[in-house]
Amino acid sequence: MSDGIDSTVQQAVAAVDHLATLNPAQRAAVEYGDGGIAGPLLIIAGAGSGKTNTLAHRVAHLIVKGADPRRILLMTFSRRAAAEMKSRVERIAVRVMGDKAAALMEGLTWAGTFHAMGARILRDYAVDIGLDPAFTIHDREDSADLMNLVRHDLGFSGTDSRFPTKATCLAIYSRAVNMQADISDVLGRHFPWCAGWADELRQLFAAYVDAKQAQNVLDYDDLLLWWTQMCGEPAIAEHLGSRFDHILVDEYQDTNRLQASILLALKPEGRGLTVVGDDAQSIYSFRAADVRNILDFPAHFPEPGHVVTLDRNYRSTDTILAAANQVISEASERFTKNLWTERRSGEKPELVSVRDEADQAQFVASRVLAAREEGIALKAQAVLFRASHHSGPLEVELTRRNIPFVKFGGLKFLDSAHVKDVLAVLRFAENPKDRVAAFRVMQLLPGIGPTAASNAMEAMSRALDPVLGLQVYRAPARAEAEWAGFVELFASLRAKAVWPADLERVRLWYEPHLERRHEDAITRRADLLQLEQIASGYASRERFLTDLTLDPPDATSDEAGPPHLDEDYLILSTIHSAKGQEWTKVFVLNGVDGCIPSDMAMGTKEEIEEERRLLYVAMTRARDSLHIVTPQRFFVHGQAVRGDRHVYASRSRFITAAMLDRFSQVSWPPPGAASGAPHRPGVQVDLKARMRGMWR
Repeated sequence: MSDGIDSTVQQAVAAVDHLATLNPAQRAAVEYGDGGIAGPLLIIAGAGSGKTNTLAHRVAHLIVKGADPRRILLMTFSRRAAAEMKSRVERIAVRVMGDKAAALMEGLTWAGTFHAMGARILRDYAVDIGLDPAFTIHDREDSADLMNLVRHDLGFSGTDSRFPTKATCLAIYSRAVNMQADISDVLGRHFPWCAGWADELRQLFAAYVDAKQAQNVLDYDDLLLWWTQMCGEPAIAEHLGSRFDHILVDEYQDTNRLQASILLALKPEGRGLTVVGDDAQSIYSFRAADVRNILDFPAHFPEPGHVVTLDRNYRSTDTILAAANQVISEASERFTKNLWTERRSGEKPELVSVRDEADQAQFVASRVLAAREEGIALKAQAVLFRASHHSGPLEVELTRRNIPFVKFGGLKFLDSAHVKDVLAVLRFAENPKDRVAAFRVMQLLPGIGPTAASNAMEAMSRALDPVLGLQVYRAPARAEAEWAGFVELFASLRAKAVWPADLERVRLWYEPHLERRHEDAITRRADLLQLEQIASGYASRERFLTDLTLDPPDATSDEAGPPHLDEDYLILSTIHSAKGQEWTKVFVLNGVDGCIPSDMAMGTKEEIEEERRLLYVAMTRARDSLHIVTPQRFFVHGQAVRGDRHVYASRSRFITAAMLDRFSQVSWPPPGAASGAPHRPGVQVDLKARMRGMWR
């Protein structure tokens, strides 16, 4: 650091081996470059190998060795991960440097998600790139609403044939931006049913960009796209890159092409660049994540990147790892690693054959209760599945047996209508040009519809000051009683009152509308009070809106959140939502072709390979016990040609015959035992026709 480390601290560093708890591979990754600005480093961190601990130790080691925390950029994929990482770094540094570490850690301010760091950098360089630094950020729903407004203005909502919905249009736009791909390529590969609208979509997306710029708003994708375009200017990229001696990126296998291009522009030689990830856990291509980023990383630089592999697993038993290693060994391209552990077990993972989904639900519920009686809490058990709807029959069975559960992979806290209403008021005050926020807020008032809201926005645009524009606008007669109070609120918010008093003021104004619009107003009010509590942790309204939009908290009352009356509950989760988690006992539903791999993801070799990685991720969530359930048949609804019918399934192609010795194969219920679940008879009777015939 510029002020150096005094001799007392140097003696402490010599006396304390802060890396003593690391295994040799972890230590090699942490000490690479020995605190200096070394060449590019790729840490391939297998599941359960202590990735977070290793990355935290590397950051702490850099600081201990004299790196300036103010010149370290640490990027993760969630704000919570960044906060946890900073906390670990500080604990490690304090053990070595004592009180001085706490002061140094205040300088580690460049730690957060790609999108959050992008928002901050864009505000820093806004004047240089023609951007108004007072921009606001739209979440996905607001972006879709703006896309819909533009779609309607262009007349695409009134076409003779079905034009893609606003959500589909936004998904196509986002995929094209993050993949840096032409619309025609994106449509052909991911949205073939929309291929005939390529020209209209180009027109729509151009108008959507114009609308965002006119309203001074950015969407999620803009935070990366503007950053990427900014780094395309050599002088700006060089200046920004020179601000950081070290850039460290977590979960690199989940980055898209924009994120990779940003890193390569900031550090074209790779000096000071460290990325951590696992190609075997790259499962987010639907978010435009590109596994090639991590596979090709070492070859991107003049001198090939250094690779350190972490293959010691601290989570699972040796028998679980043996099966998981076998599954991923069939991958067509990967960094070679075989996870190993000192945790020995005589219990192999189970391949459980059941007759149908009803038996599958019965089996899981029975085993969950049996494990609970053996002392394994419900929260230490998880049921994982490829698609959210796969858990439907199980949810019914759990409810019947009074087994509480929480399901992950659904809506978020900010998706609830009442929270979005309150945040829209704040966003409108922060940026009066935000048409989506303005329309949402104004239409909360009785008597204000789309036409009146549009007229009010027009009045604002003609006035020198937006507050004055609202004051001179004559609201419809039905809205007069509420309009004055709304304008008064808007004026007070524009005056930049002390934060977080703004939010309390908005809540008090909104509560009468909450009671009018929602029957469960009491429960929803609790959400708004929680929102105020969250707001108290932010220094400004702008920072609150930015961070909350980029990394929303988990769901509350609008969801099946944690049961309030049960201290223990079973975890149900999609595999995608389970990544990074672990449980003592794990059940994987529907381990058959058509589910894993999904019948919707068998079009290309790349899709099949990602499905293999999904199964691998599911298997490596288990610590002590793993059960993969394989129903022999499913009841399929709504087939256009053949109607409702049974289909027969075979074991997932990812578990080959050569791998079966890694598993215990069992059938449930055991021969001769009754499952307790009714099964369909072997005949079909059209009772509807019989009922009609009774009256003829």
